[in-house]
Amino acid sequence: MFSNPLIYFVVIPVIMLLGLYLSRSMAHIRTVAVTGSLCLLGLSIWLLVDYLGLRAAGAEGAMLYRGDWTWFSALNIKLSVGVDGISIAMILLSSIILLTGSFASWKINPLPKEFFLWLILLSIGVFGFFISIDLFTMFMFYEVALIPMYLLIGIWGTGRKEYSAMKLTLMLMGGSAFLMLSLIGIYYNAGLDSWNILDIAQADSIPHSWQYFLFPMAFVGFGVLGAMFPFHTWSPDGHACAPTAVSMLHAGVLMKLGGYGCFRVAIYLMPFAANELAWIFLILTGISVVYGAFSACVQTDLKYINAYSSVSHCGLVLFAILMLNTTAMTGAIMQMLSHGLMTALFFALIGMIYGRTHTRDIREMGGLMKIMPFLAVCYVIAGMASLGLPGLSGFVAEMTIFVGSFQETALLNRVFTIIACCSIVITAVYILRVVGKLLLGPVQNEHHLELTDATWWERTSTVTLIICVAAIGCFPNFFESLIRTTFSADIFKVIGM
Repeated sequence: MFSNPLIYFVVIPVIMLLGLYLSRSMAHIRTVAVTGSLCLLGLSIWLLVDYLGLRAAGAEGAMLYRGDWTWFSALNIKLSVGVDGISIAMILLSSIILLTGSFASWKINPLPKEFFLWLILLSIGVFGFFISIDLFTMFMFYEVALIPMYLLIGIWGTGRKEYSAMKLTLMLMGGSAFLMLSLIGIYYNAGLDSWNILDIAQADSIPHSWQYFLFPMAFVGFGVLGAMFPFHTWSPDGHACAPTAVSMLHAGVLMKLGGYGCFRVAIYLMPFAANELAWIFLILTGISVVYGAFSACVQTDLKYINAYSSVSHCGLVLFAILMLNTTAMTGAIMQMLSHGLMTALFFALIGMIYGRTHTRDIREMGGLMKIMPFLAVCYVIAGMASLGLPGLSGFVAEMTIFVGSFQETALLNRVFTIIACCSIVITAVYILRVVGKLLLGPVQNEHHLELTDATWWERTSTVTLIICVAAIGCFPNFFESLIRTTFSADIFKVIGM
């Protein structure tokens, strides 16, 4: 088992948990969190380089680094792992945001040890989910990633944190109930006595009548975490009350589990129903894209603005997945990467600004460009990435989505593609409004003149994320080719790609 490198994405966080438990000072806690996060990032980079090398050498198959270890023989449940280009992209995203989130939580208080314990437990669920190709273990890691959110928001959050934590947990658990029923239905109707995603997809043996029933449950189950309309209401409250690192991981990584799950489970395993029923969810996700953008326009709280923006951008991910063509789906994965980095940067900056001004209301702030120029410039860069400035990640991701979506000749698809394109203009409105109100103009509070700019650990976090956002924008072909290695694999032939 331990000869497989993927196992260490679970083993390293477990070692981090032990190190945190034995820590006796804040310095020890920081050392464990940052060192462990750097190890995960290093392992992710090595995995990416080695994967590309294997592909260049002619390695075949939908998944590489396969491993299967029987866990519960009565139901043939196995700890099955494997990754393709999309999985590696998500793993790399997760490790980057975990590291930058650790720096953003440099002075977390109270109970710093307990905070990082729950944060690392959440990361175990995230990494385990992305490396799993067994439906049961994937669902198990999915639940492990969700459960810590209740305590992380309920204890270390702000505002109506108990209400927000309970609302988030109940709605996501509701989605999990749909998801569990769909996975059990897939297992029993595939007729293979296997939970393995590749086996089920290649057999394509789920009866069409059952696909009509199971596909909506799977898509809704994962779509709740992807903030799909009308199941999105937990997201703004949860993000607004969560501490900075939790908001970064939740919006940057955890919400990607929803899009990845819709992509990996609902579309892979039930292609007939995906083709037949996509139009229903296309309408819902199209509403998410425009509704989220309009809602962000009327908010005055920085976190609520970014939370509704996430509803819009994550809706765009699901929207592109439902187009069921290679170009749009490639754009969806690039959008997951782009939004993960971009929204993590936003939430990190909002946390840093709030820690100094003690307010998130844009009506009470102004002229921050004069007071904290580094943070202000970083916020402008994040805003430009969000509204799709060429050279940054948002542009290549959204252009790929819209071009791929418009390739579909069906009237409904093209109408909703045009509607979704309108979100670009709406996004520009609320981004420029916030930048103008927050950073420019006169200083609203004279006490803000005494504030300091970013510390070294805050600069480390923000600069890392900005470099990654620029890397996707300037070198999109590298990431596009990594993602397309999956679409050339046999598993996608079942949906006619």
